Amino acid sequence: MPLTLEIVTPEALVYSETVDTVVIPTVEGEVGILPGHIPLVTRVEAGELRATKGSVTQFLVVGGGFAQVTGEKVSILADRAINEEKIDENAAADAMRRAEDALKAKQTLEPAEIERLEAVVRFSVAQLGVKRRRS
Repeated sequence: MPLTLEIVTPEALVYSETVDTVVIPTVEGEVGILPGHIPLVTRVEAGELRATKGSVTQFLVVGGGFAQVTGEKVSILADRAINEEKIDENAAADAMRRAEDALKAKQTLEPAEIERLEAVVRFSVAQLGVKRRRS
């Protein structure tokens, strides 16, 4: 029996498919989910998410949020998410560079802005990692 995987961001439904397995990057490390997994709620860390169906693995990048596993469904509410095919390597590198430059002025930034910029860096690093490894 397959799993239903849904990844939702504030902007859109990014992914909705039935899959055989899911590997989610969490704050405690990667968590592999198979059909029949025990109920789980966990914090998602910026990183590579892998969804496998048959012999095909799809790679996505998620940037922070929460995952809920209930039997045969995995719901991920992410701050950001992007499918591997849609990653623009130059745009990700530029975003990372701009965020890092802004972070150099940490003393004049509000804590919320520092957190936002650090999240941009983590998400950009994850995108570049997926894109460069798969290219």
